Amino acid sequence: MSLSSTLNGLYIDGQWRAGSERLQVINPATEEPLATVSGGDEQAVKQAVDAACAAFSQWASTRGAERGAVLRAIANGVQVRREHLMQLQSRNNGKPLFEAAIDVDDVIACFEYYANLAEGLDAQQDGAVALPSTAFAARLRHEPCGVVGLIVPWNFPMVTTAWKLAPALAAGCCVVLKPSEVTPLPELELAAIIAESGLPNGVFNLVCGTGLAVGAPLAVDPRVAKISFTGSNAVGVQVMQRAAETVKSVSLELGGKSSLLVLADADLDLAVELACGGGFFNAGQMCSATSRVLVAAELADAFLSRLKARAEAIRVADPFDPEVEMGALVNLAQYQRVLGHIERGLRAGAKLICGGERPTDLPRGYFVRPTIFTDVPLDSALWCEEVFGPVLCVRSFATEEEAIRLANDSQFGLVASVTSRDELAAERVANALQAGLVWINTAQVIFPQVAWGGYKQSSIGRELGPWGMQAFQEIKHVIRAQK
Repeated sequence: MSLSSTLNGLYIDGQWRAGSERLQVINPATEEPLATVSGGDEQAVKQAVDAACAAFSQWASTRGAERGAVLRAIANGVQVRREHLMQLQSRNNGKPLFEAAIDVDDVIACFEYYANLAEGLDAQQDGAVALPSTAFAARLRHEPCGVVGLIVPWNFPMVTTAWKLAPALAAGCCVVLKPSEVTPLPELELAAIIAESGLPNGVFNLVCGTGLAVGAPLAVDPRVAKISFTGSNAVGVQVMQRAAETVKSVSLELGGKSSLLVLADADLDLAVELACGGGFFNAGQMCSATSRVLVAAELADAFLSRLKARAEAIRVADPFDPEVEMGALVNLAQYQRVLGHIERGLRAGAKLICGGERPTDLPRGYFVRPTIFTDVPLDSALWCEEVFGPVLCVRSFATEEEAIRLANDSQFGLVASVTSRDELAAERVANALQAGLVWINTAQVIFPQVAWGGYKQSSIGRELGPWGMQAFQEIKHVIRAQK
């Protein structure tokens, strides 16, 4: 992509348009400009919602098979452009190419999964409801909730979009999508694929721009029936407050401060790999990062020694380096934020085991070495708050009960991981953890068939699985008198 490229950042009613704002897109590994994208404003949001409203009745009345065909066409389009989309992911986000490949494959799987669910709607649209009286009959309908606003983050471009967009379209909703202004390039390419999928004009609309310019007016528009947002808790609160002005439904997928629990009989090699994957994948820029590692006291010394050696051996490099294991943070603001967390952790008395700084061989780009702390105060920001960077806090525990208590002592409850050779113990601990998803003896694998979301301040609602589509449906019962 040419450094002088200027891209239209508005796709409204089947047409690409230029917006009034200009957003500079940066390659985080080189700090060089990638492109300039035109961004929208309140007027652009109004036009996008106008188009979605005009298209809704037609799209909502289509059969599930028609929606499924469109979703399959999108999946096929992503498959055809897989390599190009991987390149865009890495250039715009800073993640290694092998991670970008996982993301693109996730997008394909998500659209294919919801194509299947959409096709199943034709047989399930009306369902009889058993009543205590034979004088009445009742049936249940699941109907699209209307025009929906989707606001997605920068850490997994296209992935969080697919998790929202595919079920929304499958349900029969019309959409206005606001991608992150930091990583709009993969989303724009996905929009180009959607434009070729056979979707009627106005069903899908995209408006690039900032949260204030685009996200805020989208959240307050009374014609938008639902907002689905993924991002920080602070912004999620603002979205919910604005949505409350018109009493619209919201789904929020927010932060996490999750734990990996290494029980006393765990395989140390596996535990170390799970700790590194949970803390350093995507440079730790995951709401699901298991950034608090709780390890049985009898394993603590051996585990920490191996973890330190493994973290120091991780190759931090340009995303296109053939030996790269961890890439760059997404932008300067995030780089400074992570370094600030590290500095505050040191001031709070935490012990730095490794990392905490830029790699000496990378003078440019937003790179931070994998970082490990011990002796982190339980009331410190480093232990309690989401860092969203490659920073692990390691603490030992004496008993299973203590480990569960430490893991659950958080305002968040998104995910958790457990590793143990004892299947019964691992299941027992998993059941006791206050989290929406728990992995046992495995990396953070995610399937579109399994719900995504958490407890406490991590989420309102669930994405993926049938629950993801239900989030975009209204329930209607019809009761009639029997003759």
